[in-house]
Amino acid sequence: MGKKNKKDKKGKGIEKTIAKTEKKAQKKAMKELVENGEEDIEKLLAEFQESDRKKTEIIEEKCSPPSPRCNMTLTAHPDKEELIVFGGEYFTGKKMFMYNDLLFYNIRKNEWMKVTGPRTPPPRSGHQAVALKQEGGQLWIFGGEFASPTQAQFYHYKDLWVYHIKTRKWEKIDVPGGPSARSGHRMVNCKKQLIVFGGFHDNIRNYKYFNDVYAFNLETYTWTKIIPSGNGPAPRSGCVMACFQDNPKILIYGGYSKENVKRDVDRGQTHTDMFILMPEGKKNDESMPEKWKWQQVKQSGVQPSPRSGMSIAVAPGNKAICFGGVFDEEEDDEKLTGIFFSDMFCLEMDKGKWYSYFLRRKKTVEKKRRRRIKDVTESKGDNDEGYSNEECSEDEPMEIPDEEVKNLSLKDQGSSSGEVAGEANTGAMETVIIDGVFKVTVGQQGSSSTEHASIGSSEMEVDIFMPCPRMNASLAIKSGVLFLYGGIVEEGDKQMTLTDFYSLDINKQDEWNTLIEQDAKSQVWEDSESSSDEEGEQKGACGGEEEEEEDSEDEMEITFDDAPAKEADEKTVDYFVRTKAYWMGKAQTYCETEGLELTAKKLEKLATEMCNENNQ
Repeated sequence: MGKKNKKDKKGKGIEKTIAKTEKKAQKKAMKELVENGEEDIEKLLAEFQESDRKKTEIIEEKCSPPSPRCNMTLTAHPDKEELIVFGGEYFTGKKMFMYNDLLFYNIRKNEWMKVTGPRTPPPRSGHQAVALKQEGGQLWIFGGEFASPTQAQFYHYKDLWVYHIKTRKWEKIDVPGGPSARSGHRMVNCKKQLIVFGGFHDNIRNYKYFNDVYAFNLETYTWTKIIPSGNGPAPRSGCVMACFQDNPKILIYGGYSKENVKRDVDRGQTHTDMFILMPEGKKNDESMPEKWKWQQVKQSGVQPSPRSGMSIAVAPGNKAICFGGVFDEEEDDEKLTGIFFSDMFCLEMDKGKWYSYFLRRKKTVEKKRRRRIKDVTESKGDNDEGYSNEECSEDEPMEIPDEEVKNLSLKDQGSSSGEVAGEANTGAMETVIIDGVFKVTVGQQGSSSTEHASIGSSEMEVDIFMPCPRMNASLAIKSGVLFLYGGIVEEGDKQMTLTDFYSLDINKQDEWNTLIEQDAKSQVWEDSESSSDEEGEQKGACGGEEEEEEDSEDEMEITFDDAPAKEADEKTVDYFVRTKAYWMGKAQTYCETEGLELTAKKLEKLATEMCNENNQ
């Protein structure tokens, strides 16, 4: 019995230590919130919902382009020549701004329209959106996260919303059995179902990454958890996810996750593997499969270097276009350096084959080569593609289609490698693939900013514009045009949110058109740590006095042993009203100890929180 009692006592001691540590963490968090004048995150969301309930009108008005933001969704309109933007976040270095505005971009008119109305989803970022044609057009939104202004608190969503484009009304779909709260997940439409994969949940103290799969039936409005057979992807967020256009198969590539390697030290992992989620067994109808399996894909071609935050847009023919991303190099356990990319890749989804995605454009050569070109093209017979000296003036440059430059280069150089997308081959390229939509090259990519092509003794040089390197850019394809909006890039310790907007015709594949130039004035960064860091360095140079002060402050705890007794069955609210003077005195003592100056309203709020915490 003695040993048992000793063991029980030891166990209670551990529990007491854990409880004390947790209480200390709560006290520190309370102090930070009070100092920053920040409310509890659930109260912030409750205030938004209360404000939203007061809205009664649906307002549609022209507006300027979106304010700086990232991690929003950019979705092609299911019917019209428009793009739809929802949500997003913007961090200035000091303060986080969250959005829930709904914007429509008219492609033909180059105009933005904002729609506001009642019962909208709360502000969020890191969510997913899918547009469907059914019932006059729908925009489905799932999950995401909300961050408090100081990023001291995070709230992850598990709600599902649908925006009815025809009636301009939001509807929240409350059905059980869906995925847990998360952001950084991926969602696609497959055979009248929304398929959700992966993501993460992080509340600052701990985190979890997911690799589960859920399906939402768009006809029955029910959630189903899919449990595929076989070995699937490890838990991750921010992966590439795309659905095949002709059959119920879903591709997963890459992504990011992290794991704890020791106390307060996490190590990130950039995934580069590829999987396909496919029906298990043969199907003879168009219905959704009941059983699924994972199949790992052996990739080929020119694979992207390891990276996360790479953006994707699915094009016709089960092809996917990918742009940018970032790779974090670990200098030590606590410091990372991000390498950002602006290169593009095309993926043949059904083959798992990657290609470097180059731009091509017409080349300009001098008049002295005209006769040579004429000799080459005349061998094809008289047609519209032949050229004569009379077609160009003495000083006017001549334009030559890519295919003829390719043929001429072959004849002059006697090389087995052809010029593709305006690049002169150097022998590093293996295969040339040319079809009606894409012109891509298997092999190492040369410079992305300059093209070189040799024709006899003539050499021409054409600058190709590319959007700057970035991660988490928003991509969408509408009517054969690829649109790219914003993203994030780091400059030292600064995280810059980009606001530029571009389009690229994927049939011509010639050049990026600038719709909105990057505004340097919009790149605001407020360094909130510089002054405190300098102060800390000065104190730290005095023999560790700063640490001793912090330790002594931690030991200055406010106790509630002398709190008035709570009556039986007395509600905490009634108890606080009855003993308000005591709790206000404790709050005042706490503020004097910590050197805080609070308004009467905030002091009462702190007193209420102390009372609630002590009576849990």
